[in-house]
Amino acid sequence: MDFEEIVRKRRMVRHFRDEPIPEAVLLRILDLARHGPSAGYTQGQDFILVTDQQARRAVAQLAGEESYVQGGFHPFISGAPALIVPCTNEAAYHRRYREADKLMQDGSEIDWPVPYWFMDAGCAVMIILLGAVNEGLAAGFAGVWDLDALRRLLGIPAEVMPMGVIPLGYPAPDKRSASLKRGRRPVENSIHRERW
Repeated sequence: MDFEEIVRKRRMVRHFRDEPIPEAVLLRILDLARHGPSAGYTQGQDFILVTDQQARRAVAQLAGEESYVQGGFHPFISGAPALIVPCTNEAAYHRRYREADKLMQDGSEIDWPVPYWFMDAGCAVMIILLGAVNEGLAAGFAGVWDLDALRRLLGIPAEVMPMGVIPLGYPAPDKRSASLKRGRRPVENSIHRERW
C-alpha cells in the first residue's frame, strides 16, 4: 500500500472483530510511533499497551464508552483486542531544555510559545493510526476525562499525561459518525499562500 492510500483509508473505526492481533504487529506499530518528531530529541512519549480484557473494560469505562453505546455505536473500546494509551511528559521537555546545548544565551530555558510535547504526542498518535492501516488493522480514538483515575488504573506516574485511548483491531462493519456527513473542507479553503 502506498502512503497516499494509507492516509486516505485512515478513519476512526468504532467496531472490531473479536480476533487477537499478533504481538509482532503491535510492536511494529509502537516502534514506528517512537520515530515521530521530538522537540530537542526529548523523546517524551510513552505508550501503554492494554490487551487484558478486564483492563480494557476498565479503560473503556473511564473513556465513557457507555455513552457511545447509548448513541448507537458498538462497545468499540472494550471490544477492541488492543488499546494503546499514548502519554506525554512535559517535565521531560523542561529537563531537556535545561541541558547545556538547549539553553538560551542568558542560561535560561526557552520560553515555550507552544507546548510542543502535545505536538509530538499528536504526531506519534497519527503514526499509530497510519501504522494500523498499513498492517491491515483499524483504529479509533477516545478521550478520557478523568486522567487521574486512568493514571491510578494503569500506574502512570504523576508527571506523565495520558492523552486518551486508541482502540486497535481488525475492522468490522460499523456505524459511521454523523460528523462524516459534513465532508472534508475543499482544499482551496484550507491552504493559504504567503499569508492568510
